[in-house]
Amino acid sequence: MLDAILLEDHGIPAVAVVTEPFRPTGEAMAASWGMPGYRFLDIPHPIANLSTKELDERAEQLADAMERWLASDRK
Repeated sequence: MLDAILLEDHGIPAVAVVTEPFRPTGEAMAASWGMPGYRFLDIPHPIANLSTKELDERAEQLADAMERWLASDRK
């Protein structure tokens, strides 16, 4: 989360992906680093027990959203 926030703060497009329960943590972190309202892409939790195939499927589902995110004006 912090990496994406810091990259964005330096003008480098980035995407922070979090599992749903960690969205509030990400929002608090963004606010503490001077980027309140920073948006995150989130995925269902948990992911630790997913197989490689299932993780690949989740990544595929996020790919279009990430592309749109990086192409948009995120401010």
